[in-house]
Amino acid sequence: MVIANAVTMAHRLIISKLANARLVVDATAGNGKDTLFLAENIPHDAAVWAFDIQQQAIIKSQELLKKHGLEHKVKFILASHATIMSYISQPIDVAMFNLGYLPGGNHSINTRPEVTVEAITQILYLLNIGGIVTIVAYPGYEQGRLECQAVRKYLGSLNQKLFAVACWAMVNQKNNPPVLYIIEKIRSE
Repeated sequence: MVIANAVTMAHRLIISKLANARLVVDATAGNGKDTLFLAENIPHDAAVWAFDIQQQAIIKSQELLKKHGLEHKVKFILASHATIMSYISQPIDVAMFNLGYLPGGNHSINTRPEVTVEAITQILYLLNIGGIVTIVAYPGYEQGRLECQAVRKYLGSLNQKLFAVACWAMVNQKNNPPVLYIIEKIRSE
């Protein structure tokens, strides 16, 4: 196995969970690559809900899914990932976050620490036992560094009897490479 990057590792960690998933969430649709990965790997009767605050991201993601004939598997929501519970009330099996800004888009539009922590909180509330959340954070720029710190602090405060939380990062790479956080719900309260 070749270790490539944080996003690839996130995909590898959740692939086995997707085979039996009913509902999965891409909390940051971006250019649609994670959305496509989820749609390609869930059962035919399962659904992906993809959130983004930028119309440009939703359009790019829809185009990518259409190109692969998978647009019918995805419900796109033009809204903040911090509003997930306004749209979803059923249990979630897998969720992915790929934080930061839209590649090729306006770099001043970023995910924000307080909003991301709220989104994670909502997803963890809805997460099935055995469900997994992956979060790729980018500490290589100031806003990303602050967000990465806030996410780590929040995840460190989660009850270890309810959640198993891990962190994966490349340790020999320069320029603060992305960090992958993994959360598995092991028990309900």
